[in-house]
Amino acid sequence: MPQFRYRVRDVRGQSIEEVVQASSAGDLRNRLREQGMYVLTIQEVQVSAVGALKNIDFSAISMALTSISVRDKSIFSRQFSTLVNAGVSLIRSLTVLEDQTKNPKLKKYLGGVRRDVEQGTALADAMKKYPDCFDKLYTAMIQSGEIGGVLDEVLERLSKLLEDQDRLRRQIKSALTYPVVVLLLAVLISGGMIVFVLPVFKGVFKQLGGELPALTQFLLNLSDALRSVTGWVTIIALVAGSYFGFKQIYSTPGGRLYIDKLTLNVPLFGDLLQKAAVARFCRTFGALTRSGVPILTSMEIVRDTAGNQVIAEAVDKARAVIREGGQIAPTLAKEKVFPSMAVQMMSVGEETGELDSMLAKVADFYEIEVELAVKGLTSLLEPIMITVLGGLVGTILLSMYLPLFTVFDLIQ
Repeated sequence: MPQFRYRVRDVRGQSIEEVVQASSAGDLRNRLREQGMYVLTIQEVQVSAVGALKNIDFSAISMALTSISVRDKSIFSRQFSTLVNAGVSLIRSLTVLEDQTKNPKLKKYLGGVRRDVEQGTALADAMKKYPDCFDKLYTAMIQSGEIGGVLDEVLERLSKLLEDQDRLRRQIKSALTYPVVVLLLAVLISGGMIVFVLPVFKGVFKQLGGELPALTQFLLNLSDALRSVTGWVTIIALVAGSYFGFKQIYSTPGGRLYIDKLTLNVPLFGDLLQKAAVARFCRTFGALTRSGVPILTSMEIVRDTAGNQVIAEAVDKARAVIREGGQIAPTLAKEKVFPSMAVQMMSVGEETGELDSMLAKVADFYEIEVELAVKGLTSLLEPIMITVLGGLVGTILLSMYLPLFTVFDLIQ
C-alpha cells in the first residue's frame, strides 16, 4: 500500500504533519475531512529499496509494543474527575490530560477521543473506538455518568475501582512470584549439576564396572540428552507443543471451563483465587449498579470480565434469572461457586434495596481476606520450596554416591 505525507490543520488551528498508508490520495483526503481536518497538502512518498530502512516508523513500532496498564487508566480517571469536578470543560480537560500523559499510546487515544468530542460525539462513544484501553466496563460507566450528569462522580468511582483491581492483582502476583522464582532456581541448579557435575563422575562409574543403579543411569541418560543438540531440540519441541496445546484447549469453551474449575480446586492457591474472583465480581458489579448502569448490562459486563469461566457461567445463569424477574442470590447459591457468606450478604442487599452498598462491603471483606491469604501463603511456601530445592539437589547427589555404596558392599 502506498504511503502519503500530509499536512493539515485541526479545529484549533494547529498544524499536523504525518506519513500514513492509504489506498489513494483521494481516500486519504476524504478520511481527513471526515475527522474535521483542513487539508493543506498530500504528497505520495516514493520509497526506494535503499531508503526503506530510513522510512521505518520506529515510534509506531514502539507504540505498538507499549501497553496501557490499569495504573495508567486509574491515574487518568482520577485526574479527569478532578478537572470535571472543578468546572473545566470536557474538551479542555482532555487536552490537558493528553498533553501531560507520559504513555504514548494513551496520549494517542486521548487525542482521538478529544477530536471526536470536538465534533459532537459523546464521550463514551468516542472511547468505544479504543477497546484495548477503554473496555465495556469503562465505557458503560462513562455513558451512565454522561446521561445522569454525574460524570465526575463516575470517574471517581472508576479510579477507585481500577486502583482496587490493581492492588488485588499485585497481591496475587506477589503470592505467585516467590514459588515461581524458587522453582526456576531449583530447575537451573539441578540442570547445571546434571549437565556439568554428573559427567565428571561418568568415567569413575565406568571404571567401577557392574550395573549402575536405575536412578544413576537415568540421570546419566538425561545428562547425555542435555549435552546434545538433539536432546535440546526434543525438549524445546515438547515445551512448545505443551504450551500451544494448552492454549488450543483453553481457547475452547469446554476446555476453559474444565481448566478454570481445576484452578479453583488447586491446593493452597485455589482458595486464594476464588476469594480474589469474588472480590473482583462484587467490586465491579457494585460500581456499575451504583453508577446507574442497567442491571442486565451490568451482569453482562461482569460476566465478560470475571476472569474465570466457572464464575462467568454462574453469573450468566443469574442474568437469565433476573431477565425473568428472579433474584441473583438464590441462583448463585445453587451454583456453589461463591462462598455462602457472600451470597447471604447479596441476598440481604436485594431484599433491602441496598445491593450496591452491600456488594461494596463484600468486596472490602474479601479483599482483606486475599491480603491475609497472601501473607499466610507466602510464609507457608517458604519451607515447602526450600524442601523441594533440597530434595532435587539431594536426589542428584544420591545418584552420584549410589554406585560407590555398591562397590563398598562388594568389597566387604
